[in-house]
Amino acid sequence: MRAIWKGALTFGLVNVPVKVYSATEDHDVSLHQVHNKDGGRIRYQRVCEIDGEVVPYQDIDKAYDDGDKTVVLTKDDLASLPAEKSREIDVVEFVPSEQVDLLTLDKAYYLEPDSASPKAYVLLRKTLEQTDRTAIVRFSLRQKTRLAALRVRGDVLVLQTLLWADEVREAAFPALDETVRISAKELELSASLVESFASDFDPSEFTDEYQEELRILIDAKLEKGDALDTSETFGDHEEEDAGGEVIDLMEALRASVEKSRAARAGGGAKPSADTSAAKKPAAEKSAAKPAAKKAAAKKPAAKSTAKKPAAKKTAKAS
Repeated sequence: MRAIWKGALTFGLVNVPVKVYSATEDHDVSLHQVHNKDGGRIRYQRVCEIDGEVVPYQDIDKAYDDGDKTVVLTKDDLASLPAEKSREIDVVEFVPSEQVDLLTLDKAYYLEPDSASPKAYVLLRKTLEQTDRTAIVRFSLRQKTRLAALRVRGDVLVLQTLLWADEVREAAFPALDETVRISAKELELSASLVESFASDFDPSEFTDEYQEELRILIDAKLEKGDALDTSETFGDHEEEDAGGEVIDLMEALRASVEKSRAARAGGGAKPSADTSAAKKPAAEKSAAKPAAKKAAAKKPAAKSTAKKPAAKKTAKAS
């Protein structure tokens, strides 16, 4: 695995340097479109709908269409936004694990300790296990602000991005408002059926049968010689490229606890994670800002790796 991001996980005055790795990958067989007459590769071009010219990738900007007008956003416009300038994963709060709705879980990442001593990393992992809590964190990745849940999987800390509140649709089905009578006997028989299927879940026992059969079909065609020379049918084509350590762990923990107690005693809001990572005494730091729990901005799922576009696509003017 290759690290896709490096930074520091911060909670209170504790700083945990980490490397971020994508925890999942796609196992599907990659297929291309070809001409059924001669097997030639089908490619798409980005064509301007105004002048009909093929537009190079580097000359393409993004735009937003509100239905009446189109706002063009240049690369400089997007670069001016305050995204991914921070290299820190800030812990906002620790919540009971059962309060994290599985529906909101999105892309998963592994965190590897990136320091000479993994003590702070292991301390945080054991603390999450002992308290049965999940850390809610905020960070920036690939020019987008992310909300994520930090939890433990075995000996590794796992960062799992969360969908924003406005990205989860409400399940409003009129049929569920109707009164339905379920007899005790029906419920008993249903529970009996469930019990007959009861088992411990082992993901390794399940396989993607379609992908296995697809690979068998491809291998059979190769063995029969039912294949074309790739260089002759696809041609030569270059793919375009898409455009600190903890100083004193115990002292940092002690200062963080005292700071939190002082904030509660003063009736202040819950402090957010301090990003100075134990570089200054708690007395020198400014008053903690209230932790932002939600944001209205949409947050698409994070990509695990920077991919090259498999084929050119036709650009549509909005």
